[in-house]
Amino acid sequence: MEMNSQALFDIRIPKEGASLVRVSLTLSFPFSTMKLFIGLVFCSLVLGVSSQSWVSFMGEAAQGAWDMWRAYSDMREANYIGADKYFHARGNYDAAQRGPGGVWAAEKLSNLRENSQRVTDLFKYGDSGHGEEDSRADQFANEWGRSGKDPNHFRPDGLPDKY
Repeated sequence: MEMNSQALFDIRIPKEGASLVRVSLTLSFPFSTMKLFIGLVFCSLVLGVSSQSWVSFMGEAAQGAWDMWRAYSDMREANYIGADKYFHARGNYDAAQRGPGGVWAAEKLSNLRENSQRVTDLFKYGDSGHGEEDSRADQFANEWGRSGKDPNHFRPDGLPDKY
């Protein structure tokens, strides 16, 4: 037996001359995780792109994702104890400098990373709360960088200047 649930959302785009956009969402249960994920990404894009063109937003998002990847690669290469928060803040900072698309990409990738880590920790350690404090500290560093604050606040002593 298939059940349906329908929801209507009104979205106002804060742009001169913009009108109300009505979005209808129908969920058929059971629905796939992929459909839900695509729907959430689409809604995030609609809300994130309200103040600029799609092309520039997507370009900024792609560049921001690359900045995040570069920070992650540098963290793996440095393999320096205590530098994790610095690289979190730096990746988010660099991505946010690209513009709203970079901020959006940094937020989504940071949340994806932390949530996936929580799931893997759940399988590894059970419901012990293992890693929750570290995850909160990572998210604090992520938000610090995204807000434009200096990522060097988290830079550990002795980390090579290359990074």
